[in-house]
Amino acid sequence: MGKDLNRLKVVLAEKRRTNKWLAQQLDKDPATVSKWCTNKAQPSLETLSEIAMSLEVDVKDLLQSSIRKSDY
Repeated sequence: MGKDLNRLKVVLAEKRRTNKWLAQQLDKDPATVSKWCTNKAQPSLETLSEIAMSLEVDVKDLLQSSIRKSDY
């Protein structure tokens, strides 16, 4: 599996939201959200749930699939 575990950056772009907006929604430091978006750090499962609620998406939409195309 690759190093990129979450799709947060992609989902933010799809929803036309910024890292700064998400940081404000979650009351988190913008630097922390930036690390999540670049996959240098990962949010906890609880925080991932809060992110999904803020972005109005399913939690699984924020995660990379663990199934590789060659697994089909």
